[in-house]
Amino acid sequence: MKLPKEFEYYIKKGIVRIVKADKQKAEFLINESDTTFRGLNKRLNSMGIDEDNVNSIIKDCYDILMELIRASLLLDGYSTSGNYAHEAEVSYLKKLKFNDNEISFLNDLRKNRNSITYYGKILNKEYAGRVIEFTKKNYLKLKKITEKIEKR
Repeated sequence: MKLPKEFEYYIKKGIVRIVKADKQKAEFLINESDTTFRGLNKRLNSMGIDEDNVNSIIKDCYDILMELIRASLLLDGYSTSGNYAHEAEVSYLKKLKFNDNEISFLNDLRKNRNSITYYGKILNKEYAGRVIEFTKKNYLKLKKITEKIEKR
């Protein structure tokens, strides 16, 4: 199990900055995540998973989750940028009370998504199925967290 470093490490390195909470940008990201999630479900219901869409489904799942994580960060007064920003965002899940297995899975998804985007890796339907299951479970969990943070 490969976990990212502690969130505070990324703050010390300047990858994560403490900023004024940005509710407007967070709401935009939440809406984008919702739209992509609905589109993903429509696509899965009409087409299912095959060799032609496996990578795009995995990338959509990654985007759905990361947009909600970024919304939570923004609502909590954090912003990320630069090298290792995505790793820092995954690290933030520990603060949101995700367990090590969930964090490790998303960290692996981050690496696999990068392999698709930057190295042309083709992933398989079995992995995509696990990613979809993980996304559906954690989409709802992250939605509840962002709602809770917004109400503070």
